[in-house]
Amino acid sequence: MNDQIRQIAERLRGLREALEMNTEEFATRAGVNQTEYERYESGNFDIPMSLLFGVAQTFGIDTTELLAGETARASVFFVTRKGTGISVERRKAYKYQALGAGFTGNKSEVFEVTVEPGDKAISLNSHTGQEFNYVLQGTMQLHIAGNDLVLYEGDSIYFDASKPHGMKALNGEKVVFLAVIL
Repeated sequence: MNDQIRQIAERLRGLREALEMNTEEFATRAGVNQTEYERYESGNFDIPMSLLFGVAQTFGIDTTELLAGETARASVFFVTRKGTGISVERRKAYKYQALGAGFTGNKSEVFEVTVEPGDKAISLNSHTGQEFNYVLQGTMQLHIAGNDLVLYEGDSIYFDASKPHGMKALNGEKVVFLAVIL
């Protein structure tokens, strides 16, 4: 795994230790089983953005603290200039840019997500809440709750994020979309 994931895992561990919780207690509050949480905390496995968002909400911190080790400070507005969002590369095929990371007390998380083309199967994930995706560039296959949908530039979808979902770029070209997690 990359160094960025290890750093996020260290911040997760640091938060858990600061709260004086064992891994079982923390995992339960975070909504995952203990074994799965321990895998994430080890820094050797991809950590879902949905888990980080849920941990931040559950324990009353900003996602920025977990992603970047910084505290969000803006409370009236926060501007993210093109290409300057906090970048999180979780997997080779996915790149996330947090677009509202400097705003404190977020009610949602907004990401620009770039998915590179590839032949790998869609990796499914689920989390509490809802999600909105808007395709900015390219064509995306979205698998959700057993359904396969194709979204084109300008298309959007709003869905129950607790249902298993995942996406992949189509036509040998990258897809770029906005993802809003509520």
